[in-house]
Formats: sequence, C-alpha cells, structure tokens
Amino acid sequence: MKEQMIKIPHNVKIKLKNLSADYSEGFKDREEVKKKVEKNLVSMRTLQDVLYAHDKYSILIILQAMDAGGKDGTIRYVMSGVNPQGCQVFGFKKPSDEELDHDYLWRIHKSLPERGRIGIFNRSYYEEVLVARVHPEILKKQKLPDELIKDDVWEKRFRQINDFERYLCENGTRIIKLFLHISKEEQKVRFLSRQQDPTKNWKLSKPDMDERQHWDKYMAAFEDMINNTSTKWAPWHVIPANKKWYRNYIVSEIIHDTMKSLKISYPRLTDDSLINQKIE
Repeated sequence: MKEQMIKIPHNVKIKLKNLSADYSEGFKDREEVKKKVEKNLVSMRTLQDVLYAHDKYSILIILQAMDAGGKDGTIRYVMSGVNPQGCQVFGFKKPSDEELDHDYLWRIHKSLPERGRIGIFNRSYYEEVLVARVHPEILKKQKLPDELIKDDVWEKRFRQINDFERYLCENGTRIIKLFLHISKEEQKVRFLSRQQDPTKNWKLSKPDMDERQHWDKYMAAFEDMINNTSTKWAPWHVIPANKKWYRNYIVSEIIHDTMKSLKISYPRLTDDSLINQKIE
C-alpha cells in the first residue's frame, strides 16, 4: 500500500481528498497491531508518572473531527491506561455570555493543563476557524467591532493561533494536534448505527444531521486550517480514522513518541539528612 503522510510538515500544503481515510499502513485488522498498542499504553503509564514527578512539562492533545469522527472513542481507548489524576478532558461548547465578553482564546487559558499533566481538548479553539467559518452568523455574535470582520479575519486568526501555540511551547507545553479524518460514507454508517442501536441513540442529534449538509464547506475549512496552522512547534497529524483500530494505534504511537522525546526524569532526593536518616 502506498505510504501516506500523517504528520503534516509546516512547509507542505495538503489536499484532504488526496489523503485516504481508509489508509491502514498495510495492516489488515486489530490483531496485527494489538500488541503494538498494548506496548505503547504500558510505556505511556510509566512516562506519565515521570512527567508528573518531573513537573516542568505539560502535554496538550487537541482532537478535531467531523461529528461521529471518533473523538470520544479515541480518548476512551488510548488514554485508558493513564492515571486519571494526571489527565483532564475539556469539551468546548457554545460560548457563554461571559465568554463572549472576552476574546475567543480567553476561555482556553483556564483549561490548559498544569505542569506535569496531560490535557485533552475534545474540540478546541479551532472551532473558531471551522464552525464559525461555515456559519458566518456565529462570528457576528462575537461582539467584534465591525471594522474587524473583514475577508482577512481567518488569516488573522490563523496567525493568532500560531502565535498562541508558539507561546505555549516556549513555556513548556507540548502540543499534539490530531485531525481524525473520516469519509462522508463512514459518517453515514456511524449515524445509521446510532439511529438503530438503542444504546447509541443518545449520541445522535438533529444538529449533527444538519451539519452533514455542509460537508464540503467543512472539508475546505479543515484543509485551510491544517495548511495554515501546521507549524514546526505544533504540527497537525491527519489520522485516517475510518478503521477505529488503526486510528487508535496511530494515535497511541504519536502520543507515546511525543512523551518519550521529552527530557524528563524522576527528581533525585538531594537532602543528605533525609537520605541518611534512619527510619524507625
């Protein structure tokens, strides 16, 4: 099978239509990668403990996808082995009145992971260049001065987000950005499954169905987002996500490799009086 780009270099422009959502690296099923995933998860547990003890870095995982793209499933499976005390998940919904009285990144700051912790954004500030772009009426409700709502507003937001992420990286936060790429056909299959399975009915909503009608606009917005915000310090990863088992495998690889790349270690006890003190 032809190799497919997963990590998007900062100087490469992609076309989502050229990246297969079915790609699986030549693996055929879950059993072929099961041991690799389990090995990653075991190692991630140890690395998370060291990360927490080291207390200088934090990790921010950003998940973006279309509805039914697998964000919840990815979090549930890939983060199943980590210590809940060192991991926090935030989902960003419609801004409150208080949040609308501030800039669009204001509410993000208080949700960022502390040093030593892993933070997961199930959707994120990237909604401000996605759903707000597909539905321009949202932008008009954000109380921006009229002179700022021009054709270059998205270009400005890309720059602002890049600067924000660079600031985070330069202060010890490592950012992992994951776009879970599913096909329109696969989304239909998952919607039908939710419709027909009583245990999944609650996951299906009319807004989800309505947004499907804007598929092409969303794909264009995602593509522009990736091409303008995949940077050296915070690159995007386009995850082929039609096959859930491959999605989980490749995400576990990316998170594990990022954690392993950090220069972290357990702090050493340097107080001689404590080291040599006899414990009764």
